[in-house]
Amino acid sequence: MLLDKLKAKISYLVTPEILSLLVLDCVLLPLALFTAVWLRLGAEWDPKLTPNLWIFLSVPFWTIPVFINFGLYRAVIKYLDDKVIYVVFAGVSISILILTFLIYIFAVTAFPRTSIVIYGLFALVYIGGSRFLLRGVLRSSFGRSNIPEPVVIYGAGEAGVQLASSLAHGRKYIARFFVDDDKSKWHTTVRGIKVYPPQKLHALATRFAFKHILLAIPSANISRRREIIKQMEQESLYVQTLPGINDIISGSIKFSDLKNIEIEDLLGREMVPPNINLLKKNILDKNILITGAGGSIGSELARQIAKLNPQILVILDSSEFALYSIHQELIAKYPYLKIIDILGSVTNDGIVNDAIYTYKINTIYHAAAYKHVPIVELNPLSGIKNNVLGTLVVANAAIKHNVANMVLISTDKAVRPTNVMGASKRLAELILQAFAKHGGSDTIFSMVRFGNVLGSSGSVVPLFKQQIKQGGPITITHPDIIRYFMTIPEAVELVIQSGSMAGGGEVFVLDMGQAVKIVDLARKMVYLSGLTIKDDMHPDGEIEILYTGLRPGEKLYEELLIGNNPTKTQHEQIMMANEPSLDYGYLMEQLGNMQRYINNHDAKAALDLLKVLIADYSSIK
Repeated sequence: MLLDKLKAKISYLVTPEILSLLVLDCVLLPLALFTAVWLRLGAEWDPKLTPNLWIFLSVPFWTIPVFINFGLYRAVIKYLDDKVIYVVFAGVSISILILTFLIYIFAVTAFPRTSIVIYGLFALVYIGGSRFLLRGVLRSSFGRSNIPEPVVIYGAGEAGVQLASSLAHGRKYIARFFVDDDKSKWHTTVRGIKVYPPQKLHALATRFAFKHILLAIPSANISRRREIIKQMEQESLYVQTLPGINDIISGSIKFSDLKNIEIEDLLGREMVPPNINLLKKNILDKNILITGAGGSIGSELARQIAKLNPQILVILDSSEFALYSIHQELIAKYPYLKIIDILGSVTNDGIVNDAIYTYKINTIYHAAAYKHVPIVELNPLSGIKNNVLGTLVVANAAIKHNVANMVLISTDKAVRPTNVMGASKRLAELILQAFAKHGGSDTIFSMVRFGNVLGSSGSVVPLFKQQIKQGGPITITHPDIIRYFMTIPEAVELVIQSGSMAGGGEVFVLDMGQAVKIVDLARKMVYLSGLTIKDDMHPDGEIEILYTGLRPGEKLYEELLIGNNPTKTQHEQIMMANEPSLDYGYLMEQLGNMQRYINNHDAKAALDLLKVLIADYSSIK
């Protein structure tokens, strides 16, 4: 067994490269000792040393096994790093000790003692230097056949230095310069690479004709990254970045794993730290129901709620695959959590009531809705049934079974709606407002209204990504169309906190930040993909933008408030709207009529009633 272990340990030594190094070291080690003695004695060779020439020849026999044990021969020459010096130093130090021991044991008195130290220095130079010389030759030879692309690294900190070292071992890029915001680093060298201020980028790019810059600032905040990307875009430099600092620290991603910058990285914003008490208030140790749990918002609600330690999490969705997907994700992360899957529609009174009664639900997050404007515009009865009557079913069930809180996920399209989807969501809001004002129930109803979320199904961002991947064109309905964007995790975190502040009937509005012009979004995504826009000014570009005209019911811009008198809340990114509502009795009567029109498939009557109930609904065709 010992022989097998020995064979396994030295099996890698039989490669041509390693055997060549072994032969070279067998020559260099005696040469180092002879050089040391010759340097010490000069022309006055001591004849007493001649019988002890075996010491010179035997040096490899005790030194090379030490090198093998330290792993010196495991390093591939082309990808050798500076750590090899420590290995050689350790091996040579042990070699010196063994040499000293042999000279003492065999009483080689003619051997000059100072030459032992000189031998160590020469051995270190010969063995270590030969490695780096061979590495340079191999890299130079490789470079002649496939020259790595020169790049600039933005960030001369630890991440940038490790990235430069990683690139030196690869075949694709070679770091030419560092650029850093820290003035103290300007015009210094780090690992032999000079550091310049960002203001020098244009001159450097013009002089050295590089087109690629790598961001090595994983801890930089979003606003700073935006500024840097804007500067790079002006210089027409293609940008890639390191993964986030958390991924690097966890070890799941290497420094060589560069990635393209995603538009989500730039559209997002610094999140305000959440109020932990608000997050936990309606969730901790409670039974939670999420409708539409397989959708973009519903699934993120499930993720965030699961980590807040509810007693039971009930997830309801009409899509079997979506329900299965989020369930599998949740049980993998939270195996201790009791998760109940309910497959069905919120319009099914029996399913909804049974779920709430059976699992004694305390809080409902109602995210189930049809939200794609063009599809709902073509299928108005389905949209109204799901968005309006589905909300009515859930609200009635919440009252019947004494649910403590129900939060409706609404949309900016509910404000002065121009499409069926927006009007149906506004009517859903009015239902909850009417229930809250009517009283007679312990259920606290509230609504949270926000705009587009990045990465949701149907969003322009995944659509543009696909169109860019296919070589274009990118289709935009109008050159002046603008939208607000928010990341899904941020929106959901604010939704949970909003619901905890409710007293009954509130319409909470999330601060969506700055509006984004969609054509600018498209241009930025093309740039981040390393491609160029094709237009009259740039006929040789790669991606064209086509304007297709506004779709039925589509607005140039969206609003979040019906009135202009929002009230501040205890969270700086959550406002409370003060908006009109409908009389409970009147609304319930009209919803009965709406149910009849839907049952009779009378789309005209349903739409006419929708316009009556939503006074500022003006459809665009």
